[in-house]
Amino acid sequence: MATALVILEFPFSDTGNTTDNLDDYSADCPYTGSTSPDVVYSFTPDADQQITIDLCGSTYDTKTFVMNSDLEILACNDDAYFQGNPCGTYVSAIEDFSVLGGTTYFIVIDGYGGDSGDYILEMYEFIPPVPCILDIDDDEGEPELVDGYLDAWNGGCNSPDFGTPFQSLLADGNGNRTFGGQSGWYDSFIDTDWIIVLMGEYGLIEWTVIAEQETRIFLLGPQDCVDVGIVESIWLDPCEPATMSIQGSPGELIWLWVGPAEFAPPAGFEGHEYNYLCTFTGLYPEGCATDEISFGGIKSLYR
Repeated sequence: MATALVILEFPFSDTGNTTDNLDDYSADCPYTGSTSPDVVYSFTPDADQQITIDLCGSTYDTKTFVMNSDLEILACNDDAYFQGNPCGTYVSAIEDFSVLGGTTYFIVIDGYGGDSGDYILEMYEFIPPVPCILDIDDDEGEPELVDGYLDAWNGGCNSPDFGTPFQSLLADGNGNRTFGGQSGWYDSFIDTDWIIVLMGEYGLIEWTVIAEQETRIFLLGPQDCVDVGIVESIWLDPCEPATMSIQGSPGELIWLWVGPAEFAPPAGFEGHEYNYLCTFTGLYPEGCATDEISFGGIKSLYR
């Protein structure tokens, strides 16, 4: 802090590398025991405002936090961006942080564990995004998310205690299906929705999803909770639809996944849930998918 890089202008951007620095500071958010070297900046805003501190584009597993002159941790983030995001994997960002004019803050660019490397720092005014609102029919039927919730509903391999339940979707006579559901957050968990469908006679499913919050959709395989992993993934921005094309054999069972892109709700989000809408073409007409499935083993994914 005594030799912190002083930020004289705002908005602010800088690049650097933490590798040759010392490990002076750390914060638990939520992971402990970090030994990564760090870089410190000092910032004294001219006026009260809301700011974002963003490490988008950094090349290592970052962590960033804000301290005051008494070494109190005022804000901290380890993972804002995950696999599939153009900003990087396990890269940090702090959104909607309140600063007071004339008060000095110390921004620490740190790492997870002992990781270090090249970073990109951007600081700018936080502007709340325009709310995305989808008016959907609730086809999912899952109980409302609350703190203390037990996910016994379409939690798939994340819900072994409840028989790994899936959401089975049947097509109409033309192989089409529209499905409205909710996802979100409770306690320190994300609500994961696991879906099974049947491949149609032409061997091609088009799966289009639009959601109110940043969301990820997965094609999963192999179909065993011991070995299941991500075959294909798409990252959706709020109210920006995306389509995944899935090829296979007629009548083949397909595992799909829908859930939040982040492990914590975005700044300013209220409540626990948000809406999403799925549209399918190319399903097996009048198909029959069942959630009466037994697995050779259980593995928790994205818990």
